[in-house]
Amino acid sequence: MANGLAGILEVEGVVFDLDGTLVDSRLDFAALRDQLGCPPDTGVLEFVAALADREAARAAETVIHDFEMAGARAATWMPGARALLECLHGRSLPTAILTRNKRDAVTLTVDSLRIDVDMILTREDCRPKPDPEGLLRIAAHWRCDPSRLVYIGDFRFDLDAARNAGMKACLYLNARNRELIRQADWVIAHFDELTRAFSGPSLRPA
Repeated sequence: MANGLAGILEVEGVVFDLDGTLVDSRLDFAALRDQLGCPPDTGVLEFVAALADREAARAAETVIHDFEMAGARAATWMPGARALLECLHGRSLPTAILTRNKRDAVTLTVDSLRIDVDMILTREDCRPKPDPEGLLRIAAHWRCDPSRLVYIGDFRFDLDAARNAGMKACLYLNARNRELIRQADWVIAHFDELTRAFSGPSLRPA
């Protein structure tokens, strides 16, 4: 359960979700679900993967790809996100992005906004969240115990993935996800909260 930001300075690396967290892609996921006929309690990728009609699946994949590319072209920084990354770099903390998006959409977003992180994993690189594979790969690459890392996201799959990986979960709060507060270790409504917290005295060994 969320408890302020107590203990955040003990974190040894930070992983971010992309859409709805680091960036605002202005995407209407409810409209996408309606277009695909995907139930609200089912992941879009999982819904498409389960389609028996492969032609329908390919058509759905095209819809999702176009949706993600539109979001990538419209993406802007979330308030305070760039300053937080600069703060983390200043503290020599490694940073990464783990997203369910395709690589070409992610590359467009990252390049256009000049998002500077050490590692990026997309759905072509690992099983999609809430599977913990991506987070565990990041932890292994950094040679860090997952429990010493935090994953920041805005959706239940983000919190579930962090929990499945044994990692701390930080919820980026918005008007649609307040029911997830109790599932997170930490909750923020603005990235400035984390920037202020990480600007405090370091508890990490020299």
